[in-house]
Amino acid sequence: MIILPAITSILLVILEFWLIAPFFIFLFFLMLIFFRDPERQIGKNIVSAADGVVDYIKQDDDWLIISVFMNVHNVHVNRAPIDCKALKVSRKPGGRWPAFLERSKNNSQAIMIFQTEIGEVRVVQISGVFAWRVCPYVRKGNIARKGQRIGIIRFGSRVNVWLPADKVKCVVKKGQKVLAGETTIAVKQEALG
Repeated sequence: MIILPAITSILLVILEFWLIAPFFIFLFFLMLIFFRDPERQIGKNIVSAADGVVDYIKQDDDWLIISVFMNVHNVHVNRAPIDCKALKVSRKPGGRWPAFLERSKNNSQAIMIFQTEIGEVRVVQISGVFAWRVCPYVRKGNIARKGQRIGIIRFGSRVNVWLPADKVKCVVKKGQKVLAGETTIAVKQEALG
Protein backbone atom coordinates (compact mmCIF):
# COMPACT_ATOMS: atom_id res chain seq x y z
CA MET A 1 0.00 0.00 0.00
CA ILE A 2 2.84 2.40 0.82
CA ILE A 3 5.00 1.28 -2.11
CA LEU A 4 2.38 1.94 -4.82
CA PRO A 5 2.52 5.78 -4.64
CA ALA A 6 6.35 5.65 -4.59
CA ILE A 7 6.54 3.45 -7.69
CA THR A 8 3.88 5.53 -9.46
CA SER A 9 5.70 8.81 -8.73
CA ILE A 10 9.04 7.38 -9.97
CA LEU A 11 7.39 6.19 -13.20
CA LEU A 12 5.71 9.56 -13.72
CA VAL A 13 9.03 11.38 -13.26
CA ILE A 14 10.76 9.00 -15.69
CA LEU A 15 7.96 9.51 -18.22
CA GLU A 16 8.17 13.29 -17.63
CA PHE A 17 4.64 13.76 -16.30
CA TRP A 18 5.82 16.64 -14.09
CA LEU A 19 2.39 17.94 -13.14
CA ILE A 20 1.08 14.64 -11.76
CA ALA A 21 4.26 13.28 -10.12
CA PRO A 22 4.25 15.68 -7.09
CA PHE A 23 0.79 14.43 -6.09
CA PHE A 24 2.01 10.84 -5.89
CA ILE A 25 5.19 11.89 -4.07
CA PHE A 26 2.99 13.70 -1.54
CA LEU A 27 0.75 10.62 -1.27
CA PHE A 28 3.80 8.43 -0.62
CA PHE A 29 4.98 10.65 2.25
CA LEU A 30 1.45 10.83 3.64
CA MET A 31 1.33 7.01 3.70
CA LEU A 32 4.73 6.89 5.45
CA ILE A 33 3.42 9.21 8.15
CA PHE A 34 0.10 7.45 8.49
CA PHE A 35 1.35 3.86 8.69
CA ARG A 36 4.21 4.53 11.12
CA ASP A 37 4.36 2.31 14.18
CA PRO A 38 6.82 3.68 16.76
CA GLU A 39 8.03 1.71 19.75
CA ARG A 40 6.52 2.88 23.03
CA GLN A 41 7.50 3.03 26.69
CA ILE A 42 4.58 1.16 28.24
CA GLY A 43 2.76 3.24 30.88
CA LYS A 44 1.50 2.31 34.32
CA ASN A 45 -1.97 1.02 35.25
CA ILE A 46 -4.51 1.00 32.39
CA VAL A 47 -3.20 2.70 29.25
CA SER A 48 -4.80 4.23 26.18
CA ALA A 49 -5.52 1.84 23.32
CA ALA A 50 -5.11 4.61 20.73
CA ASP A 51 -3.20 7.77 19.89
CA GLY A 52 -5.35 10.86 19.65
CA VAL A 53 -7.55 13.10 21.76
CA VAL A 54 -10.00 11.97 24.45
CA ASP A 55 -13.32 12.79 22.81
CA TYR A 56 -15.63 11.77 25.62
CA ILE A 57 -15.76 9.93 28.92
CA LYS A 58 -19.07 8.54 30.10
CA GLN A 59 -20.57 5.99 32.41
CA ASP A 60 -23.08 3.64 30.82
CA ASP A 61 -24.67 1.30 33.37
CA ASP A 62 -21.74 -0.70 34.79
CA TRP A 63 -19.22 0.56 32.22
CA LEU A 64 -16.79 3.48 32.09
CA ILE A 65 -16.29 4.31 28.41
CA ILE A 66 -13.24 6.32 27.36
CA SER A 67 -13.34 7.32 23.70
CA VAL A 68 -10.27 8.48 21.77
CA PHE A 69 -10.62 10.19 18.39
CA MET A 70 -7.73 9.53 16.02
CA ASN A 71 -7.03 12.20 13.44
CA VAL A 72 -5.22 11.48 10.18
CA HIS A 73 -1.85 12.56 11.65
CA ASN A 74 -2.09 10.19 14.65
CA VAL A 75 -0.53 6.73 14.76
CA HIS A 76 -3.38 4.31 14.00
CA VAL A 77 -1.93 1.15 15.54
CA ASN A 78 -4.01 0.19 18.57
CA ARG A 79 -2.60 -1.40 21.73
CA ALA A 80 -3.92 -3.49 24.62
CA PRO A 81 -4.86 -1.24 27.56
CA ILE A 82 -4.13 -3.98 30.14
CA ASP A 83 -2.82 -7.57 30.20
CA CYS A 84 -5.62 -9.65 28.75
CA LYS A 85 -6.92 -12.75 27.01
CA ALA A 86 -9.28 -12.38 24.03
CA LEU A 87 -12.68 -13.95 24.77
CA LYS A 88 -14.35 -12.80 21.57
CA VAL A 89 -13.48 -10.77 18.48
CA SER A 90 -16.33 -9.79 16.20
CA ARG A 91 -17.15 -7.36 13.43
CA LYS A 92 -20.24 -5.22 13.04
CA PRO A 93 -21.02 -3.66 9.65
CA GLY A 94 -22.22 -0.08 9.63
CA GLY A 95 -22.23 3.39 8.15
CA ARG A 96 -19.55 5.91 7.21
CA TRP A 97 -20.13 8.89 9.50
CA PRO A 98 -17.18 11.11 10.49
CA ALA A 99 -15.62 9.51 13.60
CA PHE A 100 -15.82 12.74 15.64
CA LEU A 101 -19.65 12.65 15.50
CA GLU A 102 -21.72 10.82 18.14
CA ARG A 103 -23.57 8.94 15.37
CA SER A 104 -20.26 7.29 14.37
CA LYS A 105 -21.21 4.65 16.96
CA ASN A 106 -23.25 3.19 14.07
CA ASN A 107 -20.18 2.87 11.79
CA SER A 108 -18.52 -0.47 11.06
CA GLN A 109 -16.62 -1.80 14.06
CA ALA A 110 -14.36 -4.48 15.39
CA ILE A 111 -15.29 -5.40 18.95
CA MET A 112 -12.65 -7.14 21.06
CA ILE A 113 -13.76 -8.53 24.41
CA PHE A 114 -10.97 -9.39 26.83
CA GLN A 115 -10.73 -11.15 30.19
CA THR A 116 -8.45 -9.23 32.56
CA GLU A 117 -7.57 -9.05 36.23
CA ILE A 118 -10.33 -6.43 36.69
CA GLY A 119 -12.93 -8.44 34.77
CA GLU A 120 -14.18 -7.98 31.24
CA VAL A 121 -12.70 -5.12 29.19
CA ARG A 122 -13.79 -4.16 25.69
CA VAL A 123 -11.84 -2.37 22.99
CA VAL A 124 -14.02 -1.19 20.12
CA GLN A 125 -12.39 0.01 16.90
CA ILE A 126 -14.79 2.28 14.98
CA SER A 127 -14.22 3.30 11.37
CA GLY A 128 -14.62 6.88 10.19
CA VAL A 129 -15.66 8.44 6.93
CA PHE A 130 -12.23 7.82 5.37
CA ALA A 131 -11.39 4.67 7.33
CA TRP A 132 -11.22 1.80 4.94
CA ARG A 133 -10.94 -1.04 7.41
CA VAL A 134 -10.82 -1.85 11.07
CA CYS A 135 -8.24 -4.60 11.44
CA PRO A 136 -7.97 -6.42 14.77
CA TYR A 137 -4.78 -8.48 15.07
CA VAL A 138 -6.04 -10.66 17.92
CA ARG A 139 -8.27 -13.71 17.70
CA LYS A 140 -10.27 -15.58 20.33
CA GLY A 141 -7.91 -17.19 22.83
CA ASN A 142 -4.93 -14.89 22.11
CA ILE A 143 -3.13 -13.41 25.08
CA ALA A 144 -1.95 -9.80 24.86
CA ARG A 145 0.34 -7.95 27.23
CA LYS A 146 -0.39 -4.34 28.14
CA GLY A 147 0.85 -2.11 25.31
CA GLN A 148 1.02 -4.96 22.78
CA ARG A 149 -0.29 -4.20 19.30
CA ILE A 150 -3.86 -5.49 18.94
CA GLY A 151 -5.00 -3.86 15.69
CA ILE A 152 -4.97 -0.95 13.27
CA ILE A 153 -7.61 1.29 11.76
CA ARG A 154 -6.80 2.74 8.37
CA PHE A 155 -7.47 6.51 8.20
CA GLY A 156 -9.20 8.76 10.79
CA SER A 157 -11.41 6.96 13.29
CA ARG A 158 -11.98 6.28 17.00
CA VAL A 159 -11.33 3.64 19.65
CA ASN A 160 -13.55 3.18 22.69
CA VAL A 161 -12.25 1.37 25.76
CA TRP A 162 -14.98 -0.07 28.01
CA LEU A 163 -13.85 -0.67 31.60
CA PRO A 164 -15.83 -2.02 34.59
CA ALA A 165 -16.85 1.23 36.32
CA ASP A 166 -16.70 -0.20 39.84
CA LYS A 167 -13.10 -1.42 39.39
CA VAL A 168 -11.40 1.70 37.96
CA LYS A 169 -11.07 5.46 38.27
CA CYS A 170 -10.61 7.57 35.14
CA VAL A 171 -7.52 9.83 35.23
CA VAL A 172 -7.80 11.54 31.82
CA LYS A 173 -9.92 14.51 30.82
CA LYS A 174 -11.89 15.33 27.69
CA GLY A 175 -9.60 17.03 25.16
CA GLN A 176 -6.43 15.47 26.57
CA LYS A 177 -3.90 14.11 24.07
CA VAL A 178 -3.02 10.45 24.65
CA LEU A 179 -0.54 7.94 23.23
CA ALA A 180 -1.41 4.27 22.78
CA GLY A 181 0.35 2.06 25.29
CA GLU A 182 1.93 5.04 27.10
CA THR A 183 -0.68 7.37 28.56
CA THR A 184 -2.45 6.13 31.69
CA ILE A 185 -6.20 6.55 31.20
CA ALA A 186 -7.45 4.82 34.38
CA VAL A 187 -6.18 3.30 37.61
CA LYS A 188 -7.47 0.21 39.36
CA GLN A 189 -9.50 0.95 42.50
CA GLU A 190 -7.18 -1.29 44.54
CA ALA A 191 -4.23 0.92 43.52
CA LEU A 192 -6.03 3.94 45.02
CA GLY A 193 -6.48 2.40 48.48
